[in-house]
Amino acid sequence: MTPAAALAELRALADPVRAAGAAAYHKAARDYLGIPVPVLTERAQAWRVTPDLPARVALADALWRSDIHEARIAAAKLLTQARIRGDAPVWQLIASWVPEFDAWAIADHACDAGARRLVADPSRLDEVEGWTRSPNMWTRRAALVITLPWTRQNHPKASDIAIRDRVLGWAAGLADDRDWFIQKAIAWWLRDLSKHDPDRTRAFLAAHGARLKPFARKEAAKYLAPL
Repeated sequence: MTPAAALAELRALADPVRAAGAAAYHKAARDYLGIPVPVLTERAQAWRVTPDLPARVALADALWRSDIHEARIAAAKLLTQARIRGDAPVWQLIASWVPEFDAWAIADHACDAGARRLVADPSRLDEVEGWTRSPNMWTRRAALVITLPWTRQNHPKASDIAIRDRVLGWAAGLADDRDWFIQKAIAWWLRDLSKHDPDRTRAFLAAHGARLKPFARKEAAKYLAPL
């Protein structure tokens, strides 16, 4: 599948009415085609049947560089896979997208793909930690969204517990960040963690909850039973 052919497929699926609604909703200044995410997922799955990883990475890169909303989501979907042998180019491409994040939807799909590469090689967290110090709010937010898999383990290993504590340290460092999306991301991380590790969630809120905005504290504690 060539980039030109993939983009032609997407343009053939365009819905101008949905596109106008998506542009108004997401607000980021780029082209919109109005294609639902399930359709983008199906197309990406069809395109990634090739065993040629370099070609798939090149296609994802080209789709991303088109700066079309749906093409960027499709680029992320092309790389959303648990097991990828020799995945360094995949991680490098996803990480290169992070400084360009400017809206939650594309960022979240890209982080979903990147999270699998982190789980495959947690040493990449050293790079992600640097994102927490970025002047770009979306990059800071990505450090929390891309590490969500560590909130959801029922039987974490000692190394996973250490990663939970590491990311909670990042969240503590961001707790005074007044941006709504950062507060929401912290709350999201804690809320998901509370389902599997309520004690750590309570400890974080006891130590740092007063620094969060009220809505974030409430969201973080949503699934915590009263003591």
